[in-house]
Amino acid sequence: MTSDGGLSSFQRRMRAIPKSVRNAVDPALLQGGYEIADAIEALAPEDEGDLKGSVAVTRGGKATPAYSAPGGTHVVPANQVAVTVGNTDVRYPHLVEYGTANAPAQPFFWPGFRLARKKAENRIKRVMRKAIRDAKG
Repeated sequence: MTSDGGLSSFQRRMRAIPKSVRNAVDPALLQGGYEIADAIEALAPEDEGDLKGSVAVTRGGKATPAYSAPGGTHVVPANQVAVTVGNTDVRYPHLVEYGTANAPAQPFFWPGFRLARKKAENRIKRVMRKAIRDAKG
């Protein structure tokens, strides 16, 4: 039997959470996404500013920009936020992040994500705990 890395367990736990709790978490998710995006923009190399301007935060139910990294266009599931970089005009973020044979890597996406992730996670957990306590009565 193959392992799904705990995904099915996580999905089962998420379905058990009341809808009011899920709705209460949305603002914290969005705020965390914007904080991560700010960290990524701060670390992005600035030649003409196009790369920094292509950092986008997409909330659940919406589609990420075309040609965005990581992953390209996809619809973000509910209760999630996606932070992407790149669009139809800026198709080279992965080349900057990882480098090429002719240009050295200038990591900005993953370092920015790692810098801001913990603060966003803590806020989301705090809001969820409060919403769960409030839902219990």
